[in-house]
Amino acid sequence: MTQKGLFDDLAARGLIHDSTDAAALSTRLDAEPIGIYVGFDPTADSLHVGHLLGQLTLRRFQLAGHRPFPLAGGATGMVGDPSGKSEERNLLDRTTLGELKISCRVFLISLLVLHLQLW
Repeated sequence: MTQKGLFDDLAARGLIHDSTDAAALSTRLDAEPIGIYVGFDPTADSLHVGHLLGQLTLRRFQLAGHRPFPLAGGATGMVGDPSGKSEERNLLDRTTLGELKISCRVFLISLLVLHLQLW
């Protein structure tokens, strides 16, 4: 069972820029649970404000009865810190990437109260 009016709520908050057949999407969201995913690149040992919109949107969908799937980037996460501190991004090794994914997972579990395997 899903909470009715999720699309209208997201639109009222300015979270929908454009949509193909908004009426059909709204009807679909009201009909039954869907799966929704957001990808995060684990480039640091914690998520930051740049990830916030995706995190909160997953939570809104979850509270409306839908199934959130946060995904941690593998190959894209290995590219490293995109902050512009160096001319080229440093490639992360698998061990470091794994540690960063675990740190992000702990936070996402607490936010989304997930009862599933994330990665």
